[in-house]
Amino acid sequence: MNDDINQAYPSAYAAIINATMHTAFSMSSDVLTCSLLRTLAAAKPGGDFLELGTGTGLSTAWILDGMDTNSKMISVDNDPAYLGIAQKFLGKESRLQLNCTDGGVWIAENRNLKFDFIFADTWHGKYLMLEEVLDMLHPGGFYILDDMLPQPNWPEGHQEKAIQLIGILERRSDLIITKQCWATGIVIAIKKAQA
Repeated sequence: MNDDINQAYPSAYAAIINATMHTAFSMSSDVLTCSLLRTLAAAKPGGDFLELGTGTGLSTAWILDGMDTNSKMISVDNDPAYLGIAQKFLGKESRLQLNCTDGGVWIAENRNLKFDFIFADTWHGKYLMLEEVLDMLHPGGFYILDDMLPQPNWPEGHQEKAIQLIGILERRSDLIITKQCWATGIVIAIKKAQA
């Protein structure tokens, strides 16, 4: 076994990655993480999906590729230039709603929504407003983080924040988590059903 992805990539992937290479965006999820996101998305038929941190839409394309036709996805980013790439290549996708707004504002205004799958790929929902976002997760829902292993673009002191975040998740009694020292460092948490 190896890390090769021997299945078709999402149809918009090549165009999005080409457009991304012509920007300063350096926070794209790697292809191994994206493949995992697609696989996990397929486990939630008819699901409600949330992505915090669209970027240029690379991970968005993979999640959509795993979703069935009855699923819906909301993806949020505050950078109109990067989100414009996602809009250009994924904007006609009827299952997708792209929102250009601050993540914290969006979370505060939509705290009543519930999701089966949350990919937190930005500060809000990961290092900020974690409690609020975990409250948006249905029992049995996936909460997924990437970039939990040290990355070359991390600012000084960020590794300590990542360690603290993992500790917070490990201490929660309402989550079952798995940490994977693979790809960029993945954490998958499942919200327990209430007893």
